[in-house]
Amino acid sequence: MVKKALLLVAAPLIMFSTGVRSQHVVEVFDKVLFYDGYNSLEGLADVMTPLPEGFFRLRTSLITTKLSEEQLNRLSGSIRMDITLKAACDNYDRVGNVNIAFVSKDSGLYDPNDVQRIEIARFITPFMNKNRQPDTVPYSYQVDYLKHIFQDRTLREQYDFWIELDIFGVPYAANNEVIGCSGRSDTFYGTLYFTSTSSESVSEDNNVFIPLFMKHNLNNYRESATDTIGKTTKSISFTVEQNLTDAQLVLITSNHGANAGGEEYNRRWHYVYLNNEEVLRYRPGRTSCEPFRKYNTQPNGIYSLYPRTDAEWQSFSNWCPGDVIDTRIIKLGALSAGEYVFRIEVPQAVFVGKEGYIPLSLYFQGKTNGTIAENTGISSIMNNNTSIIVHPNPVSTELHVKLATPETVNYTIYNVIGQIVLQGKLQKDSETINVESLSKGMYFLKIAGKEIRTVKIVRD
Repeated sequence: MVKKALLLVAAPLIMFSTGVRSQHVVEVFDKVLFYDGYNSLEGLADVMTPLPEGFFRLRTSLITTKLSEEQLNRLSGSIRMDITLKAACDNYDRVGNVNIAFVSKDSGLYDPNDVQRIEIARFITPFMNKNRQPDTVPYSYQVDYLKHIFQDRTLREQYDFWIELDIFGVPYAANNEVIGCSGRSDTFYGTLYFTSTSSESVSEDNNVFIPLFMKHNLNNYRESATDTIGKTTKSISFTVEQNLTDAQLVLITSNHGANAGGEEYNRRWHYVYLNNEEVLRYRPGRTSCEPFRKYNTQPNGIYSLYPRTDAEWQSFSNWCPGDVIDTRIIKLGALSAGEYVFRIEVPQAVFVGKEGYIPLSLYFQGKTNGTIAENTGISSIMNNNTSIIVHPNPVSTELHVKLATPETVNYTIYNVIGQIVLQGKLQKDSETINVESLSKGMYFLKIAGKEIRTVKIVRD
């Protein structure tokens, strides 16, 4: 098991001004092409486009590249990860994800089954026809906490860091339904880059990092998948060897199984426990999938011909093609050394006909001194495509916030150094924040209700 402290640093490949501070862009993948996920590298060897030097196909749907020391040193401060998919010949909804593989130093290309990996982002591809616009879909994640992995001194000495982009696609329907896709095996083009706000290289040795699950297929009908047959529950134990001043769990789940009554579209309550104490309760799913309708340019069974109401979406939707899947940060605060047991339960999951599963990814982060949040004042960081819809963004005067539930919530806006610049309450009939008094630049909007959401906004 990989265990140790981590940290990030950023310096620019490309620099541009945000009105607050310089941003530094580290490009990782640029329009790399993915192929039929059910085929093999050998089976498609004659049709696949060669990758640039330093990029490798581990599978037809999985491409990897090693981050250079220069790239690693350019990832610090506030870090955003952006992914863009461009349609080729898959016109159905699938799942993609981004991983970090920890490969023994200077050992070269690896087998993903033989190395420690963690998942750092997950998303849903849309029903997209390459001949219609838009033919690209963006996904964005605020991932400041990754700097404690990328810049950890001991990890950097022991491992090379490889970034994997995994976009599973299947071209068979598009071969018949999309003009220009007959006989083709390519599915999507993928682009990925990081943007950071610090150019000062920092090295840390006061962190703890424990990978726990990497896309474990949780269900209630296989012994290896669940703790108890018939119940959707999974536990794992781990040891914290030192007292920690701050700690968190980083969790990604999403339901799969499109059979009748299956789990892909059902909004099930998830319960997370640490040493039998509940630390998180959530129900995946959006208030509405309407913001992602524009990316679903191929007729499909999720988006009807006409917009649905929020109530209609919430009655069934756990799944918005074209959306990110949340990365849930479970803040634990100070933690004593000792033995811990993580457990997740989804008691209402059905898995009709023993089909479907819930891919579960999880890792633990802690610090022996200081805090993981690094003076941001943000107690929970979520992806910016969450159950809160914020528009326009960038914003000039009035920011409109659409809430997932009709509850009254508190909001706080922080600047990039963690200072509170605005705060107040939002209600169902009062969903507008006037930001005209703010200087131009980047801010973080934190919404605190039954769950905590943080969204990056830009005042222009």
